[in-house]
Amino acid sequence: MAQRTNQALTTSRLRAIFRVVFLNCIRRLDDFLRVTTSPRTPEHSRALLMLVLANFYWGLSFPIIKSLVALHQQLVPAAGPWFSAIYTVAPRFALAVALLVAWRPRDVTRVTRGELKQGLAIGLFASVGMLLQNDALQFTTASTSAFLTQFYAILIPIWVALRGRRNPGWLVWLCCALVLAGVAILGRFDWEQWRFGRGEWETLAGSLFFMGQILWLEKKEFAANQPERLSLVMFATEGVVFWTLAGAFAPDLATLARPWQSMPWLGLTLTLTVFCTVGAFSIMNKWQPKITATEAGLIYCIEPIFASLMALFIPAWFSKWAGIDYPNERATWALMVGGGLITLANVLLQLRPPAKN
Repeated sequence: MAQRTNQALTTSRLRAIFRVVFLNCIRRLDDFLRVTTSPRTPEHSRALLMLVLANFYWGLSFPIIKSLVALHQQLVPAAGPWFSAIYTVAPRFALAVALLVAWRPRDVTRVTRGELKQGLAIGLFASVGMLLQNDALQFTTASTSAFLTQFYAILIPIWVALRGRRNPGWLVWLCCALVLAGVAILGRFDWEQWRFGRGEWETLAGSLFFMGQILWLEKKEFAANQPERLSLVMFATEGVVFWTLAGAFAPDLATLARPWQSMPWLGLTLTLTVFCTVGAFSIMNKWQPKITATEAGLIYCIEPIFASLMALFIPAWFSKWAGIDYPNERATWALMVGGGLITLANVLLQLRPPAKN
């Protein structure tokens, strides 16, 4: 009885801490943007809050995916780690396409050549990135994965500078040093053998492909593309890729069908689809154009913070509901220092972005 009481008190404290940090984060971000940006309008304020919500959904996706991976180990233990990583994503995008088609059925026949080209490219980059990221979650924590994924924010200005054959400037190099230090601390880099673990390497490699996704999203030749149809093509591309891989890695057809008989698996998959996929991307496509790139970049820096905070208490809920062994993560010094350095680098870079060509 005393142990249950202590667990209840711990959970209550974690909820209180999460609420305080969440609200304080929004207030501080709002105060900062109020000083550093143009005059505010009700629509502008709502856009900021909606993008915070999108980042909350993306942060939630990390413990959900890690829970799905743990469920796969119970439901289809003989399928192997690669199938487990693939099957956390394949149903997600198939259901997302079904929802978008049901919501906007006419978009299927109105997709332009530009939307098809851009959607295919973004979908392929995102597919590789997500495959590596999801497999990495079997070998590292959700919090570490969330922060290491932000590596792409530093790679983009370096790539742009190298493409333009110019020095990106001292601030970019400083931010690179901060990120590399944060990565080394988070990944617990082995200085004697000079290596990371598999989870850390795969997350960093996935970040490279997320960079490609963002660079394709910003191409000026696709400025006239409609975000809803672009999302449809992107989701469909990822669905085809991951269902093809699922069929290739599944030992038999029963392996593909067995997870759909599990209520916890269905609940987690639907949550991942509705909130973290359709909801988050729809919010981003609608509200990001209403604010500046600097504001958007600053807001996206809070995604790993949400993921880390939720990983402190949500895993225990999922474990109890789904019958899996996924303990709550802890706020270690490596997480706070390493994640703090990466977040600081991203904030500095967004406050003073390198000049564009």
